[in-house]
Amino acid sequence: MSNELIIPEGLSKKKRKIFKRNFYRQQQLGQIKKNRIKRYCLILGVCFPILAGGYLIFRQINKPLPGLFVPSQGNKHLQNISEAHEAYNSLPPTSGSHLGSKANWGITATPIPDELQIHNLEDGGVMVQYNCTSGNDTATEATPSAQEQDACQRLIDQLANIVEKYPDKVVLAPYPRLDSRIALTAWTRIDKFGDFDESRIVMFIEAFRGIDHHKD
Repeated sequence: MSNELIIPEGLSKKKRKIFKRNFYRQQQLGQIKKNRIKRYCLILGVCFPILAGGYLIFRQINKPLPGLFVPSQGNKHLQNISEAHEAYNSLPPTSGSHLGSKANWGITATPIPDELQIHNLEDGGVMVQYNCTSGNDTATEATPSAQEQDACQRLIDQLANIVEKYPDKVVLAPYPRLDSRIALTAWTRIDKFGDFDESRIVMFIEAFRGIDHHKD
């Protein structure tokens, strides 16, 4: 519709007046409609980012945590490593009786006793542990072949490259009793798998690293 008033020729004075009134009424209604659309667009422009952000937050909050949940066995402290305590409900353990001290953060080539590493988990740490001989019969296999040793070292290097990015709250260590090649543990969480998966490991570390559990 044109915004310019063009009165058809031949109209009587009365009809010209009615034509003008209808024209301006339509102009007014059109402007009201435009203002309403602008207002709706403005409201949508303000609300959409809020709704979208809320939806993303909702999805993040309700996103399944990596690994499997293992029921807590509490935080009891042991006087020494030889003190009797309940059997742990996962391998490696994810909670339970433990020593008052903890292992150093970082990379070690020495296996860490269960009773020690649990305190690391209680402090918000994540254990990244491996067993290169997982699935092999150690009673019949004297020494790993050169190929197996190379594969093991490659796995250790891959794991170390990840752990080195976290100077605190992450430990990399061997775990000879492990029934899989790789195990990730945090307080009441565990994830075990055979093939190296960087994104899976990073996701686990990022989800649980730094969460203190002393009040469990």
